[in-house]
Amino acid sequence: MSGSAASLRARADLRTAGRIVVKVGSSSLTTSEGKVDDERVLALVDALAVRRAAGTEVVLVSSGAIAAGLDPLGLPRRPRDLATQQAAASVGQGLLVARYTAAFGRHGIGVGQVLLTAEDVIRRTHYVNARRTLYRLLQLGVVPVVNENDTVATDEIRFGDNDRLAALVAHLVHADALVLLTDVDGLYDRAPSKPGARRIDVVAGPQDLAGVSLGTPGSRIGTGGMVTKVEAASIATTAGIATVLTSAAQVAPALEGQDVGTWFAPTGSRRASRLLWLAHASLARGRLVLDDGAVAAVVERRMSLLPAGLVSVEGQFDAGDPVDLCDQKGHVVARGLVNYGAGELPGLLGRSTHELAAELGPAYEREVVHRDDLVLLH
Repeated sequence: MSGSAASLRARADLRTAGRIVVKVGSSSLTTSEGKVDDERVLALVDALAVRRAAGTEVVLVSSGAIAAGLDPLGLPRRPRDLATQQAAASVGQGLLVARYTAAFGRHGIGVGQVLLTAEDVIRRTHYVNARRTLYRLLQLGVVPVVNENDTVATDEIRFGDNDRLAALVAHLVHADALVLLTDVDGLYDRAPSKPGARRIDVVAGPQDLAGVSLGTPGSRIGTGGMVTKVEAASIATTAGIATVLTSAAQVAPALEGQDVGTWFAPTGSRRASRLLWLAHASLARGRLVLDDGAVAAVVERRMSLLPAGLVSVEGQFDAGDPVDLCDQKGHVVARGLVNYGAGELPGLLGRSTHELAAELGPAYEREVVHRDDLVLLH
């Protein structure tokens, strides 16, 4: 877990990275009362502006909309009910972006607000639009400020304080690195307040996290914690993106490649962005139970799911929704975008596509879930 020469060289690559995604949490931007702390915002923006001046494209994923809305609405703490969370986000998002606009404006840099939900990248037409918007903003020299669309999100609003969103955005824009900023200076092997706690300099793979206590999520203002940050780092690194976890106070040295925080080394290679979202961001709308042959075809041979392999259908969903694919013991083996609604599938169970096409027409000679819209879950 100690920093090696190789990891230090890898960290140094941050100095010349062409594109980075930086995520900052609510607790790093606001006071304990929920007000936006202008000094913290300015310090963050100043560090990012230095990197911009050095030629690096920056995407900022920023929490804080709900937190920023607490004080104007007279709320003493983050609300638990969804409607009040959405109201706070509606008020706070404008305040937050106004701060960023003014802070980046001091450096002659424009900002663009991008609000996303999981479906914006799960569905192909949506994710193409999201990617195109982000790329165009970067081409125009603008810093995209990304947040979840908390004013309309439902399940997504409890999605992990934007940590997972940041990892997925980093993949979406083909970033060279992801920097996760929080109020702790790195990942420790136990709670930092406990005697003997040691900062973990490098995580080369899951084995380096064995026995590490990640604690419980979140502060009073934010919703995240080390659990969600390590999950986000895992999403990014398995997709080939190096990740740094450190405190917002150390953002400048982190971006310079100095030995601060915790460095998560890449462990995998990139795959289609929407499949990453499908695996990590989507909420399954139903379950398809497969026979043993279909499970083997999907998992071992990476084939599409055909009606002949279906045993039963659970839940209510429309064509294009995410569904879980399960074996007959109930174990989820994959997730995919289904080509039929829940009402259509019961009449197709166990039947071949040729038989269905002959009886119902050529539109039924299609897969239940195409292999290009399917991701294996472990």
